[in-house]
Amino acid sequence: MTPDRADPAGAVARAAQAYSNWGRWGEDDVLGTLNFLDEAKRREGAALIRRGSSFSLAQRFDIDGPQKGWRRRTNPIHTMLDTGTDAALGNQGLPHGIGGADDVITMPLQCSTQWDGLGHIFDHGRAWNGRAAEKVVTSDGDLVTGIEHMAAQVAGRGVLLDVGRAAGVDGELPDGFAITERHLTATAEAQGVAVGRGDLVLVRTGQLARVRRDGWGEYAGGPAPGLSFTTAGWLHGSEIAAIATDTWGFEVRPNEFDHAFQPLHQVAIPHLGLLIGEMWDLEALAEDCAADGRYAFWLTAAPLPVTGAVGSPVNPIAVK
Repeated sequence: MTPDRADPAGAVARAAQAYSNWGRWGEDDVLGTLNFLDEAKRREGAALIRRGSSFSLAQRFDIDGPQKGWRRRTNPIHTMLDTGTDAALGNQGLPHGIGGADDVITMPLQCSTQWDGLGHIFDHGRAWNGRAAEKVVTSDGDLVTGIEHMAAQVAGRGVLLDVGRAAGVDGELPDGFAITERHLTATAEAQGVAVGRGDLVLVRTGQLARVRRDGWGEYAGGPAPGLSFTTAGWLHGSEIAAIATDTWGFEVRPNEFDHAFQPLHQVAIPHLGLLIGEMWDLEALAEDCAADGRYAFWLTAAPLPVTGAVGSPVNPIAVK
């Protein structure tokens, strides 16, 4: 059903009520839908490894990234603390000729390939599981659902839904293309892959391939293909553990309502407890899946256990 463009608040409220997972895993839960990813699902994922071919699904973390300063998000700044020149000149004060290099990186945790943690988005002052947002995330960080709780959890059966190839032109969806449940299920059927409880789902739109060819442009926050708000029911009913896309914002942009900002986030994170990944590089994996016809694989994508963080950089590894 197409939502009323003039009523984003009503659509969010109805979806939140219909698809809430509050209390599903107890009042103290800090994992949300990652609870669906159990030991059996990990064994199922590990059994998919045949060739041992591995694919990094991360973009590069460097100053040439997509960020433009929105909400003070910048690209990574990499600084050397010690270099080979320091070692060659004997400036390091180390004995018997040993030298070394050290470096530091300064960056927002969500500036490139990343996970949105459960403390990242609120709905009317409520965080995941119905908690008061001001008691969950303070100036000290996420005191309850910090991303560190997920550090050992995100490893299991990955599934690629290459909607860009299935529904796009030349493997790419145009900006503003809303991916519906019909697109997701039709893509899975065409690829011969099932999506279900505990899966880590990757949705390729092809937008990253386009901006790499044409330049970043408005990739960070501008128009993009992405999931329709109407997929909230599919995200809930499929019982997937997490989902990630190759776009900046996961959901279609412009959003499907007048005067709205990321309404699917407003339902998926605080109400479903869904782990959302953004800016993943799915190109090499998608090429391989298209070549061998296998769209399921072992996937590990552990966030950095930064205490109290509401998001984290990640270098996801898919193994086939």
